[in-house]
Amino acid sequence: MAKVEIYSKSTCPYCVRAKALLESKGVEYTEYDVAANEDIRNKMLERAPGVRTVPQIFINDKHYGGCDDLHALDAKGELDTILNG
Repeated sequence: MAKVEIYSKSTCPYCVRAKALLESKGVEYTEYDVAANEDIRNKMLERAPGVRTVPQIFINDKHYGGCDDLHALDAKGELDTILNG
């Protein structure tokens, strides 16, 4: 299974939706709360330059974007391939 990381905030509805999609697929992920730690937020900004919103999702160290991007990949049938590739 792929290494999945998600930068999020606990109060963010888009973060909740993205995590729910991953969980529905049985995917384990590492979550980093950007609201809890400025260093974590800076790491997200370093990994995804120019992006300030959450969630930001990385699969196998590749940036795939946010919640809408994740759902779009799933709708196209590409997310399972990425997660299992």
